[in-house]
Amino acid sequence: MNRRMFLLGLLGLPAAAGCTSGPPDGELRIAAGEQGGLYYDFATLLAAQLDPELRGRVVETQGSLSNLELLRSGEARVALTLADAARIADPALELRALGRVYENYLQLVVRADDPARHVADLAGRTVSLGAAGSGASLSGERMLVTAGLEHSVRVAHLRLAEAAQALVERRIDALLWSGGVPTPVLSRLDRIRLLPLAELLGGLRAAHGSVYEQVPVPAGVYGATREIPTIGVANLLVCRASLPDEVAAAVTRTLVSKAAALVPEQTLGTQFLDVRSLIGTADLPLHPGAAAAYRDLHG
Repeated sequence: MNRRMFLLGLLGLPAAAGCTSGPPDGELRIAAGEQGGLYYDFATLLAAQLDPELRGRVVETQGSLSNLELLRSGEARVALTLADAARIADPALELRALGRVYENYLQLVVRADDPARHVADLAGRTVSLGAAGSGASLSGERMLVTAGLEHSVRVAHLRLAEAAQALVERRIDALLWSGGVPTPVLSRLDRIRLLPLAELLGGLRAAHGSVYEQVPVPAGVYGATREIPTIGVANLLVCRASLPDEVAAAVTRTLVSKAAALVPEQTLGTQFLDVRSLIGTADLPLHPGAAAAYRDLHG
């Protein structure tokens, strides 16, 4: 059996030569995120670079938590998720990593004329913590608890484009987004700025571990005149342990061999598309097929 027929069989596709259709189970569905965000852009690039026989297809979602649910239900075979969301996944999911791909930046956005200078200044005000089911919703809830604002902030859960419009129209006072920098939707807004979040890092790490780290948003992003210290969370490409080893290995080889083609525009910040960082998946174990591929490629 040749490699093409083997991959088709693993994904449930008919192996007849020239077949261009198959049941949904034959697609390697990648649970991504909202259009306009880093997850969706990265997943789109990845799907385009995968072996055509894998039939990669991007599934738009609300983000990390939704993606893990799609893995659980079998509606996705591969997913992107934040490391903090992966850490609280149901053990029955048997989650495994294919690689650590990028750093997500928590971005707490206010209008430039807003008096708030720190997270604490948002007490009594309305903040969107991202769409329900997003990684930002989890990180944001933890952020409010750490800041002692869980009972004093009015929380909304809006998708990015909706939140951006609501901010412009002054229906909300701030929005939290977890993504690359600069995020294009935010770059198109006039006169916004980021609040520094690094002051919450100690409390977040004490309560939830080392998945959170301090990262700088470079000067110039969203018109900032100086670097803004915020919080980063690793993006992981994950699957269930039941994903066939050969499929996991094929995706992993793509991460390594096509790294230059997997860089979305919104990646001024830290990139992790090199082998040393790809395998740095914290306490989430690599899928055996991925581990074997990394060993074959780099020893």
